[in-house]
Amino acid sequence: MMTLPNLRSSLLDLLKELQGTDIKLIIGGGFGIFLKTEYVQRSGGRTLLQSWPEPRSTNDLDLFLRPELLIESTKLKPLAQAIGRLGYKVIPEAAKYQFVKTISSEMQIASVKLDLLTGPESRFKGTKVKVDARRVRPSPSVGLHAHPVNEVPTLEDGLVPISLSGKLSSGTAWEGDVYLPHPFSFLMMKLFAFKDRLMDANKDMGRYHALDLYSILATTTEPEWNKALALHKEVELDPTVKEASKLVSEYFSGSHRLGMLRIKESPYYRSDLQLREFVEALSELFPPPNKAITDPSPS
Repeated sequence: MMTLPNLRSSLLDLLKELQGTDIKLIIGGGFGIFLKTEYVQRSGGRTLLQSWPEPRSTNDLDLFLRPELLIESTKLKPLAQAIGRLGYKVIPEAAKYQFVKTISSEMQIASVKLDLLTGPESRFKGTKVKVDARRVRPSPSVGLHAHPVNEVPTLEDGLVPISLSGKLSSGTAWEGDVYLPHPFSFLMMKLFAFKDRLMDANKDMGRYHALDLYSILATTTEPEWNKALALHKEVELDPTVKEASKLVSEYFSGSHRLGMLRIKESPYYRSDLQLREFVEALSELFPPPNKAITDPSPS
């Protein structure tokens, strides 16, 4: 398994290759949650919850690409070139949007995977980009695709900029800038990821994703919480947001719900986690469908 420090080096390697370009990377997934936790610890801001689980291990770098990069595909050429120069190989079953690299570190051999993602399919309506549920294909082609994530209509709203520092794989110190999804967007993604995996033994029955939901809310600052409430109000009529409320009601509305049981089954669970407060906050942000604010426009 790739360690978090080595994953940091892999991301810094990529940022070094992209210096001077227009490509700004949005980092999702487990590593994005780790970076958010680290960022809040440094800044010392007040957060929604005070008890946080320890960061979970991962070997994935989930790189979200702004839709504009896929629409104006020539802007993506530096990323395609960087991935090649750094020695990543295409994963055949996910050609052009998933790549893997084997790395030897501290007497161990590990791998790091790049997963290229982007916003909803609807963002590409009316463009020359070819889209289906599995991939977004830029035109003209630059050798890269991205997987559309329909469950994040607010991908580009409220992005959290952070400065990432550390050592490159070569051992040289480096610093670069990345962005993290707003907690509201992160929660949307993780709710649907949990739903897709909660009965999949090969995906740990959704335990990691359930605990990720807790981590995202726990490290949400007061300004981010207010922004999250505002974002929900803006997009509450979106079908995916309505579905998110149903998922919260079904799986995370009480200690007996399956999502809460999955949290307790996680190897990263601790008895001091503030589960009651987590349930209350998640249910406030994604209220039950019958309590959601209705469209105020006149009939």
